Amino acid sequence: MRRVPIDSLLPGMKVGHNIYNSRGETLISHNVVLNKRYIDSLKRLGIPALYIIDDSLPDFYIEDVITEKSRVEAIKLVRNILQGQGTAKSRLDNALMNGSRETISDIIEQLLDNPSLMVNMIDIRSIDDYLFGHSVNVCVLSLITGISLGYDRSSLMNLGMGSLMHDMGKTLIPNYILNKPGPLNEDEFSVIKKHSEYGYSILTNNDSYIKKLSALIALQHHERYNGEGYPKGLLGANIHEFSQIVGIADVFDAMTADRVYRKAHPPYEAFEMLAGSGNFYFDYRLVLAFLSNIAAYPSGTIVWLSSKEIAIVVETPKGFPLYPKVKIIYDAAGNKLPEPVDMDLSAQNEITVLKVIEYDKLEEMAAKQGKLIS
Repeated sequence: MRRVPIDSLLPGMKVGHNIYNSRGETLISHNVVLNKRYIDSLKRLGIPALYIIDDSLPDFYIEDVITEKSRVEAIKLVRNILQGQGTAKSRLDNALMNGSRETISDIIEQLLDNPSLMVNMIDIRSIDDYLFGHSVNVCVLSLITGISLGYDRSSLMNLGMGSLMHDMGKTLIPNYILNKPGPLNEDEFSVIKKHSEYGYSILTNNDSYIKKLSALIALQHHERYNGEGYPKGLLGANIHEFSQIVGIADVFDAMTADRVYRKAHPPYEAFEMLAGSGNFYFDYRLVLAFLSNIAAYPSGTIVWLSSKEIAIVVETPKGFPLYPKVKIIYDAAGNKLPEPVDMDLSAQNEITVLKVIEYDKLEEMAAKQGKLIS
């Protein structure tokens, strides 16, 4: 299975993973064979990519850190909460807030029950549904980081609520600014920055459901360790640890998602950027805890190894984000192997990943490698 950008989809390709909208409705199902009508419909809906079953590559299962059902239900819940918000003084719906606590508790239990899983799958969401899927992803990424740091359940619940609601204030930002397809001007960016304070105001106005600590996350998640963040320009330890964790998760998920104004960055690029941000944008200890759960090369990524072989990533062992388990599909001479060869990069010190190869460049890369060897 591999992730294919929407513009590279072709009739006859088979869908490898269900795609849902923020209402929980299935847009396209696993095993559906694409035709032109399906592809055109997906483009109109703003779906940036699909996971495709590719018979020319080794078959394997990509496991998410939470169940598909839980993710879909969480996105639907966040959509209902955010779309129901009117003003900073509006009261949040009782039933939805109770549902959010149940959802966060369920996510925590799943993460605790699967401590060996890495964040190993690129979430696919329509561009119009970005905010809802982003909120859930940031919640999951923050909670898995909190678990790595040894947080107790009470702390995880506060972190989970704040991370799920961290962008609540964006409900009061005009859509033409949120969805602008180009760079924001200075005035527009000033408006965007207000979402932190708007969110804090909304959440503190609902203190029967949301503790002050969770609301603080909405206020501080754009503060930066070096004092260059907003809204207060806080420095270092003046930024709450929960807020820094959510800030890290927010940056990673935003970078790896397709946006209306740019294509997604590959996970390894986001990984490298965050790895270099320690004690500058974020506390280095928190960055390390976050990255220990992230697969720099998610399952299905095709990589060129230092041995000159070409392989596909099938899994990343916990604690080894840069050293995945792979199946070698081309040898160092550029010849396709009759059967893939398993290799665990975390179990040896000699071979590493040199770079990622886009699928449409795979055969070209293999042929080029063969010429270099010969």
